[in-house]
Amino acid sequence: MNDINLKIKIGGLELKNPVMVASGTFGYGLESKDFFDLNRLGAIITKSLSLKPRIGNPPQRIVETPSGMLNAIGLANIGVENFIKEKLPELKKLDTKIIVNIAASSVDEYVECVKILNYEDIDAFEINVSCPNVKEGGLEFGRDLKKVGEITNKVVASTNKPVIIKLTPNVTYISQFAKVAKEEGATAVSAINTFVGMAVNIFTRRPKLSHNTGGLSGPAIKPLALAKVYEILQNVDIPVIGIGGITNSEDALEFLITGAKAIQVGTHNFVDPSAPVKIIDGIRDYLQKFGFNDINQIIGSLQVNQ
Repeated sequence: MNDINLKIKIGGLELKNPVMVASGTFGYGLESKDFFDLNRLGAIITKSLSLKPRIGNPPQRIVETPSGMLNAIGLANIGVENFIKEKLPELKKLDTKIIVNIAASSVDEYVECVKILNYEDIDAFEINVSCPNVKEGGLEFGRDLKKVGEITNKVVASTNKPVIIKLTPNVTYISQFAKVAKEEGATAVSAINTFVGMAVNIFTRRPKLSHNTGGLSGPAIKPLALAKVYEILQNVDIPVIGIGGITNSEDALEFLITGAKAIQVGTHNFVDPSAPVKIIDGIRDYLQKFGFNDINQIIGSLQVNQ
């Protein structure tokens, strides 16, 4: 069992296994240290950081839905400088890859955040061009091919670290955006961010979220997320990190077999903080059961129906 190789490579970024924790669902990476050994993770992706601290949207910011969750947190965060002082020293002690997620309200802000962090001991950047619950940036960027291309181009030019572009599913053809990201130098894309959703209080006749709409995540979106990953991989030769509704190793394996190089566990971290390590163990068990000794033997092994 110990001879099974779980290591994967995304460009020049090598992970000990393909399981990451998704931005915004795992705090700054240290909040779950009492639940399991964080060193077992393939990578930690931090909560989105902006140049200056953000307080986010007013409550109510989270609503449960059937098999899912709506959130409109609004990218609340402590800002880049506070992250470097308060969080990064402890993260550096971990034996896993640290990927910093960046969110911004302008192209210049993305670049400035990356430049500040470029000299720090982190392994990659995930660029959030797809948050559906902020008024500036977010989907305004993520639905604009030229803007995604410009952000990718300028961020890549600002760092020698791998750059992952996190894409929105709230477009007609997500593969077009993956293609632009690749052309402008992105190492990989993360797919997907949340779908725009809404819930209404029938007694007050008002939206349940203060922002009116929010991002839908959780098991409800897994088939949609998987189809978006499949679309990208059918049209663009770029590493894809699969996200959306992953709750167990079977879910993760669906994404990997479809061709995702790695996966991110998101909303399910709130349900079961130890889910990521259970998924790692489940993937290893699957490989052993079916006679594989290397995770890369099953990545992209999907046999489509003719």
